[in-house]
Amino acid sequence: MNAAGSRPAGRGLEPGSLGALRALLPQASDYAGTRRTWRGDLVAGLTVGIVALPLALAFGVSSGVGAEAGLVTAIVAGLVAAVFGGSHVQVSGPTGAMVVVLAPIVASHGAGAVALLSVLAGAVLVALGASRLGRAVAYIPWPVVEGFTLGIGVIIFLQQVPLAVSAHVAPGQNTAVAAAAAVAAAPWPRAAASVCVVVLVAAVTLLVPRIHRALPASLIAVVVASLGAGLLGLDVERIGALPASLPAPALPALGLSDLPSLAGPALAVAALAAIESLLSARVASGLSGPDGRTTGPYNPDRELVGQGLASLAAGLFGGLPATGAIARTAVNVRSGGRSRIAAIVHALVLLGVVYLAAPLVAQIPLAALAGVLMVTAGRMVSVRTARRILGSTRQDAVAFVLTAVITVAFDLIVAIQIGLVAAALLTLRQFAKLGSVRREPIPGPAHDGDEHIAVFRLDGLMFFGAAERVLEEVTRASSADGIEVVVLRLSQLRYLDATGAQTLVEAIRTLEARGVTVLLKGVQDQHLDLVRRVGVIAELRHHRHLFDSLGDAVEHARSHVRRARLAGATS
Repeated sequence: MNAAGSRPAGRGLEPGSLGALRALLPQASDYAGTRRTWRGDLVAGLTVGIVALPLALAFGVSSGVGAEAGLVTAIVAGLVAAVFGGSHVQVSGPTGAMVVVLAPIVASHGAGAVALLSVLAGAVLVALGASRLGRAVAYIPWPVVEGFTLGIGVIIFLQQVPLAVSAHVAPGQNTAVAAAAAVAAAPWPRAAASVCVVVLVAAVTLLVPRIHRALPASLIAVVVASLGAGLLGLDVERIGALPASLPAPALPALGLSDLPSLAGPALAVAALAAIESLLSARVASGLSGPDGRTTGPYNPDRELVGQGLASLAAGLFGGLPATGAIARTAVNVRSGGRSRIAAIVHALVLLGVVYLAAPLVAQIPLAALAGVLMVTAGRMVSVRTARRILGSTRQDAVAFVLTAVITVAFDLIVAIQIGLVAAALLTLRQFAKLGSVRREPIPGPAHDGDEHIAVFRLDGLMFFGAAERVLEEVTRASSADGIEVVVLRLSQLRYLDATGAQTLVEAIRTLEARGVTVLLKGVQDQHLDLVRRVGVIAELRHHRHLFDSLGDAVEHARSHVRRARLAGATS
């Protein structure tokens, strides 16, 4: 940079900027260890691909866009995120949380808007990653995340009720209302066949892991239910015809009139994708595989860029917005996945299904997919975690319950916002208690006239959440008859903000107006500039009423009392 602060001509980006940009792009080091891990990566990729197949189909159907869109998203987004993402083991695709957000958008804007929404949300994610905002997810409290997860699990379960009872309900309703309406409108006894399929899938999904944990329980359950429905001739709805190849990429139909109505949903989808992907990557970094070793760190900014490119690519192929999927990522790690090869293989396995097994997939009953998602939703609800949060602190319990209830009753993004606000307010309330003021005795032997001096010690935090209470306590305690000098000890203040400094101004102004002299002792160096700028020192009766030593401040206070007595005696 030259003296004027501009970039020299012809130099391009600064070295630091180039390094930051390279950190967001694929690198040869991404595959440095694949010579050692490729066998485990292939096995893990095949396993995750088998696990992901029924989930991708189910999430596509549940979103209202169709099974094809879910499968396309798992393939395209899974491949792009594996190459460009910030985690070596993250597996991306359609997820339950995203489906919960997409369902009402499809109801109000139509299925055709989802591809454009995916592109818009992807562009927002890329911008967030390039802006280095990836670590912001660390500021979301654990109770809010768990309340959000609990609410998502309940919504996913309720969303499957219409499919489980073969009932069609009006789109756009609250999920709980729609589930109740579906049960009331179920075409019995035809609905009994769908319920039986759901029960069979749930039973097989829960029993298979007891035989062997490595078996793909969801896929086995779907196969068993599909064979059973076919052999018994059950009258149940099927997925229907799927394309035998991927659709050609194309820009979504873009109408300028659509942008204002989709801007809000696009931001909501991008926010959800960022939160879910970064949380999943953070959890994955601490998971251990069969060898007992954890997967290592991840790059949150690059993860946002990768997920953004994945959603953008999925939208071009007519798919859904994608996020990192913690369940599939966990399967990947525990199956031996250690590099990006595993997630790439997972996408290729699903691609093979499209080209080789589309006619078979078309025969899967929709109720079977509903059963898979109901079990998935049940596993998202952790009773143990809920008990731990509810038994922790009152503010954390309130944030957890409030986030979960609002997620189910209203909207996921609104739930996160309100949960964050509630957690912040409750936390500020606790922090405010860390700021205290108490009157202290004057150290050393008592002197005549000390009863006219009050020493107050301000401790901890003095910020906007605690300043008003501190002001009230100082002014109230100083209002006793006979108090002529107040010494404010500030050496124990750990934090002081502008509101806290302004409160000191008001306290000094109030006391000086009563004829009480205020002395300040121990203003810390890190607070001195703020104290001067806000006007604390200027509000003192004299600029020398600022002391480093309590002894000096007390001696000065005693001299004030003596002068006042002499003045009273001579008058």
